[in-house]
Amino acid sequence: MNKKKLLIVTIVLITLSVVFAGPGFAAKMFFVIATGGTGGTYYPLGGVLAQSLSTKVPEIIVTAQAGNASTANLNLIRSHGIESAFVQNNTAYQAYYGTDQFKDNPVKNVRGIASLYPEVIQIVTLKKSGIKSVTDLKGKSVIPGDRGSGTAVDAENICTSAGIKFDDFGSLDWLSFSGIAQRMQDGQADAGFITAGIPTSSVMELTSSTSITIVNLEDALVEKITKTWPFYAKVVIPAGIYTGINEPVQSVAVMAQWVCDADVPENVIYTLTKALWEPGEFVLRESKGKKEAAPPANEIMAAAHAKGKDVTLDTALDGMAIPLHPGAEKYYREKGLIK
Repeated sequence: MNKKKLLIVTIVLITLSVVFAGPGFAAKMFFVIATGGTGGTYYPLGGVLAQSLSTKVPEIIVTAQAGNASTANLNLIRSHGIESAFVQNNTAYQAYYGTDQFKDNPVKNVRGIASLYPEVIQIVTLKKSGIKSVTDLKGKSVIPGDRGSGTAVDAENICTSAGIKFDDFGSLDWLSFSGIAQRMQDGQADAGFITAGIPTSSVMELTSSTSITIVNLEDALVEKITKTWPFYAKVVIPAGIYTGINEPVQSVAVMAQWVCDADVPENVIYTLTKALWEPGEFVLRESKGKKEAAPPANEIMAAAHAKGKDVTLDTALDGMAIPLHPGAEKYYREKGLIK
């Protein structure tokens, strides 16, 4: 047998030993989590989640693969090309209900597993501008994000809820987060909208040379925003997270979510949801004849990545604006999160 054939046979044997390992040689299920680009947060966090689930669930091999984030991942779910994905919850909402880029082509088979971490909408202002509320943006120089960006949509939604329009601004420009920070640092803009995980590097850089505030959204406005667009969730930006921000600031956020194809069996999603939030046993680790205890997957994520610290059972249903998968719903009912 030549070397090439020997290599092929070896690979096949290894694959078979993985797929059919265990009592009775029961076939294992492969389960994919599509994430985002390698430079973002979805990719590393998804990799940690996949690995932690595979080490705890003997009958399922979970893998993470790089993707093109929310819209592309949802299109793959529509075609049943993947079992699950990380997506932004506002995009999941648009996909399920067939709005915006999914108009006339909805993704009716997408289901929720868990909300993971918030991307917080921060209305950053120059302290000297005197802006204390959304309505105070009238007549000011404002940058609502990059043209066509999700941040710009967030800015429009918040302004609409507050009863103002972009036309009410004194001047309007479209820039990225770094551009917003630079324009404000130069005193050429009074305020900018930034939707990102906190702390955000561009805001941190701005505070190194400029006194800023972050607009606090009052309770009534938050309630109106979250009722109008159920993919937003109420959040609090902690005091001290940025230089000069000495009091907590109330805002709203979109959520990064783990979603799946409705066709995945209920018992599979139930098992994976439970493994996300509860301790178990390592499949291949033993000590004195007993399996070693394994922590919940979210704790492993928290130890491996800064955003993993925000992945908690308490916020698992925040901003969940699409139907839950029956397996996930069963678990959350057992935990009392759903009545």
